[in-house]
Amino acid sequence: MPLDKNVKEQLIEKYRVTENDTGSSEVQISLLTSRINSLTDHLRNNKHDQSSKRGLLKLVGTRRKLLRYLRSTNPDRYITLINDLGLRK
Repeated sequence: MPLDKNVKEQLIEKYRVTENDTGSSEVQISLLTSRINSLTDHLRNNKHDQSSKRGLLKLVGTRRKLLRYLRSTNPDRYITLINDLGLRK
């Protein structure tokens, strides 16, 4: 389930580091978090949708790797991002 274009633009605008930034760790993590939240809601209603469940697990793993990278490179930005997105770490 792709994100709405307006939601994606708002997330990029909020978490970008530089003017033309669309691929920094913060932006990628925020976009993944939004997709994870929407898939979680979908799976609450459709418990037997195994392909969506697999996709959700892949997204969670990717976000986890990006969070680990951000924590090792810039701990201050990691902490602010975790608090802003409401993630448990």
